[in-house]
Amino acid sequence: MFTQGAESSGADTGGSGPLGTDDTAASAGPMWSRRTLLKWSGAAGILAVAAPTAPACTMPAPLSGTDANGLALLSGFSSRVIARAGESVQGSSFFYRWFPDGAATFADPAVPGGWYLAVNHEVTGGNGGVTSIRFAPDGTVTDARAVLSDTSSNCAGGATPWGTWLSCEEYSRGHVWECDPTGAAAPTKRTGLGAFSHEAAAVAADGRVYLTEDRPDGAFYRFTPSVPGDLSDGLLEVATGTAPGPLVWVAVPDPAGNVASTRLQVPGTARFDGGEGIDTSGDDVWFTTKGDLRVWHYRIDTGVVSVRYQAGAPNALDAVDNLWLDEASGALVVAEDGGNMELVAIRPDDTAVVIVRIPGQDGSEVTGPCFSPDGQRLYFSSQRAPVGAVGAPIGVTYEVTGPFDALLGRN
Repeated sequence: MFTQGAESSGADTGGSGPLGTDDTAASAGPMWSRRTLLKWSGAAGILAVAAPTAPACTMPAPLSGTDANGLALLSGFSSRVIARAGESVQGSSFFYRWFPDGAATFADPAVPGGWYLAVNHEVTGGNGGVTSIRFAPDGTVTDARAVLSDTSSNCAGGATPWGTWLSCEEYSRGHVWECDPTGAAAPTKRTGLGAFSHEAAAVAADGRVYLTEDRPDGAFYRFTPSVPGDLSDGLLEVATGTAPGPLVWVAVPDPAGNVASTRLQVPGTARFDGGEGIDTSGDDVWFTTKGDLRVWHYRIDTGVVSVRYQAGAPNALDAVDNLWLDEASGALVVAEDGGNMELVAIRPDDTAVVIVRIPGQDGSEVTGPCFSPDGQRLYFSSQRAPVGAVGAPIGVTYEVTGPFDALLGRN
């Protein structure tokens, strides 16, 4: 996500190479047969796994060479470009907006085996929003459309168990918008989730929405809906205490932030240095903070937050940003904002493996990692990848396919 300094008003006007270490695709175990279509609720994958807390000590994997799309991939993997900003989405006439960011996939309720990919666009001045790309069961793009427009700095977000996309505006008085990936229902601003620099959101097994805030002194929030599954009304709380350690939830007096920023309203609010991606499974909530390069683990049942993974040398992650839980393996797929532009999977035992690297795009960031509902297609973007004859840095969205079952150790 774009690093922001002081708060602004935020008004809406304004050829694959081999892996050269022990952590290879081959070492991930025997090749699994292609899995049958996963049971899919339309939300981010959910698998009840307990996250270990020991740090990993793997070195970044030395991928070499690039394919025709400029990606460094493991042997056996291949890529295609789904959309380039400023151009029509492949297989449609829809103009793809700039700066693709957070994303998620959803089963197509009308076409068995088909799916949607919802993608945020982190564009300021009311030019952001969400694009939804529709895929046939064989992966062919059949349509693309805007399911949210006239919003600003749509950064990350999260999928809900009921099949909607929560798109988060990342500015000081930004909101969360609930969107229908099919486009059948109009998007809705969920004001109860607060007005602040929203980064990402995830609905946990307890029915609450957990939210991150992208500020150096950002807070960690949760929203409890008055009616389960209905985000139109409820209680917004902020975590207090010292992280790592036990957290206590306290109601935010003014979620609209009319008098003071939400993160400044409650004494003793726990501080997190640049909250980024978030995902959940059972009583586990994982989220990242880019300022201190951490992957955090919060346990709902105990109320304790701990450091799951510390990025930076000598570990595989150089930076942290968007986060996706792979339900079939329990691995966390973490995107790098900068660093050496990689997607890295952190397995349940905290070993790490580099999935893909994007060389030559040091001014960009990797965003929006997510798998198709069957787990066989990985989507992500380079937010400021060069596009067109002049190489305008406005973004590209990719798809990678390959033996993910073996690489991630899926059951």
